[in-house]
Amino acid sequence: MSITPSISSEPTRAERRDVPKTVDAVVVGAGFSGMYLLHKLRNAGMSAVVFEAGDDVGGTWYWNRYPGARVDVESLAYSYSFDPDLEQRFEWQERYPTQPEILAYARHVADRFDLRRDIVFGTRTTAAHYDEAKRSWTVRTDRGDTVTTRYLVMATGCLSAAKLPEIPGIDAFEGDTYHTAHWPHEGVDFTGKRVGIIGTGSSGVQSIPVIAAQADHLTVFQRTPAYSLPARNRKLTVDEIAGMKARYRAYRKAQQESGFGIPTKIPTKSALEATEEERNAAFEEAWESGSLVNLLTTFTDFATNQEANDLAKRWIHDKIRSIVADPQTADDLCPDYPVGTKRPCLDTGYYETYNRDNVTLVNLRREPLVEITARGIRTEAREYEFDVIVYATGFDAMTGALTNVDIRGRGGASLAETWSAGPRTYLGIGTAGFPNLFMITAPGSPSVLSNMMVSIEQHVDWVCDAIAHLQERGLTTIEPSPEAQDAWVDHVNEIASHTLYPKANSWYMGANVPGKPRVFMPYAGGVGEYRKKCDEVARNGYEGFVLAE
Repeated sequence: MSITPSISSEPTRAERRDVPKTVDAVVVGAGFSGMYLLHKLRNAGMSAVVFEAGDDVGGTWYWNRYPGARVDVESLAYSYSFDPDLEQRFEWQERYPTQPEILAYARHVADRFDLRRDIVFGTRTTAAHYDEAKRSWTVRTDRGDTVTTRYLVMATGCLSAAKLPEIPGIDAFEGDTYHTAHWPHEGVDFTGKRVGIIGTGSSGVQSIPVIAAQADHLTVFQRTPAYSLPARNRKLTVDEIAGMKARYRAYRKAQQESGFGIPTKIPTKSALEATEEERNAAFEEAWESGSLVNLLTTFTDFATNQEANDLAKRWIHDKIRSIVADPQTADDLCPDYPVGTKRPCLDTGYYETYNRDNVTLVNLRREPLVEITARGIRTEAREYEFDVIVYATGFDAMTGALTNVDIRGRGGASLAETWSAGPRTYLGIGTAGFPNLFMITAPGSPSVLSNMMVSIEQHVDWVCDAIAHLQERGLTTIEPSPEAQDAWVDHVNEIASHTLYPKANSWYMGANVPGKPRVFMPYAGGVGEYRKKCDEVARNGYEGFVLAE
């Protein structure tokens, strides 16, 4: 029997559970990482508690309920692989599922494995300090809990520390304000409203068409345009679902060995070697496919050669100009950075939305934003009056959710201070000077350059295997050596330097947060190659880590 998700009902909230004083492992975050960790730790016979700031499981997909919120990886690939029966029983409804459907999946997993009994909801982790003498962590929460644990695992997600823009007067507005990462669970009705939205990243690109269809007028304030492809979303057919379920094992293996965690054709030709007809056909096929990975893998040198990338950029600019009627608006929507160096988006009618009479685009490069006022938003040119302001301004990505917690390792060293010049990890899993601290999909791992579900499972499996290795040998601590960490950071930087990624002021680089060091944070060598390295490290007795009794 298959299970079709109910995407409208809220689960019954249990009372806040008692928190144990001592456990084998504390996990921070009950998104897809935290849930799988809890399941694995339990199966290993370990006691664990998960602290989650939200009122239910789901992580990113619990908080991000903005209009049009949808994942950009196909549902049949954006799912757990560890339980073949789960794969067979759950029925996805759409090619690219909406936030309610993904949250329904997370809730189904929590129910299936009875996870909630070890999750403390509505509780934010505020501090974790390492005791060198006791070789344990003391974890504290905003609800007054204090827990001692051998292992601390930060499953806080790469995009979970929401940020507001640095604009004067941000508290002055007298109308309603919303952030896409903290959307009201009851939703927002924009009917008859004058709405201003700041930001055109993924949440902006997805929400703008939906808000425009409701609002009396929508004004979009854009600093940097996004590259976006039409998602071509649709209901899944019975045959598609059955076909995937029949070949899941082979598909999962292909995911693990691929570059992005999504199997796709491997390019064999340079864009510069191809004829104009071949290039245009390849770009058109990618555009029509509704797949970001298909675009990013059209040619061998797409991500590494500026001239090759410029060919794609010009093609996409022409496509935007063919859709958007007003020439100035179309030009303003054309990005000037290399394709793929900031997270590309998938959309439903995004560019077409700018042809609506009730939508205005304000280019903040030409008309800089000055302040938020009581009545709206003031630029250097004029004041725009609104009933509602929406901030689609993203996150302090990859590091924010880690450094926002007061984590202190050996000698009381602060993680935030240790990373003040940029995050330093070994494999994106651990950091020197912080024993038994594990991070899931942290800087230095493929993380946001991959299908997150594939990277999450690989990290959780690796961490749980490492803990088992310690326990089987009577060891108590594991942490990266400074030498191995330095070598890995150098390797991550070297890989990035051979790509075009550093040429964009992206959140991959921390460029959206004033004062944050400009460092390319993800590992760009690919999911498959990264997995090989992690497996090699484990086979060699956790080479590069210091293990102690």
